[in-house]
Amino acid sequence: MNYLAHIYLSGDNVLVSIGNFIADGIKGRNYKNYEKEVQIGILLHRHIDTYTDAHKTVRLSTKRLHKKYGHYSGIIVDILYDHFLAKNWKNYCSTPLEEYTDQFYKSLESNYEILPSRIKKLMPYMMKDNWLLSYASISGITRVLDGMNRRTKNRSGMNNAINELEDFYDEFESEFTSFFDELITFSKEKLEQLNHDLEI
Repeated sequence: MNYLAHIYLSGDNVLVSIGNFIADGIKGRNYKNYEKEVQIGILLHRHIDTYTDAHKTVRLSTKRLHKKYGHYSGIIVDILYDHFLAKNWKNYCSTPLEEYTDQFYKSLESNYEILPSRIKKLMPYMMKDNWLLSYASISGITRVLDGMNRRTKNRSGMNNAINELEDFYDEFESEFTSFFDELITFSKEKLEQLNHDLEI
């Protein structure tokens, strides 16, 4: 899953959501350098990624892209699924998406000192263009895919995946909706387990 889903699946604890958000940049056992709530977020992120990568519904989505995009298919699906989460946000959260994202950005600023350098460099761009809110629109997802393609020095062709999104929009949305309901349940159970195991 991509940024918005990881933040949402963290529940109401700000530090857990920050841990989940920064987790890709925390390798191996380095998560133990952080306080317990952040550790929980990092570990939750890893569990979510493992569950997502193995899920049969997600594999249906990635299979649709694999011939053209190869190992980038999973990254593309993560981004597309964030689009459907943002687009259908009212089905999942009573706080409007704009307000929710503003609150998250403020939490990053309040906890700036614990953020990895990569996230500190990313933050100004993320906040200026409001990536999390932009996921809700096709134009926003187009910009995200364009940016990801540039990061691969145009090797991935990920910018072209907007065509598959438009061609198979209903199929992707149906797969997301089915999968995400299961992922919510999984994440809640895993979060309870991690809270218990780390005694928070």
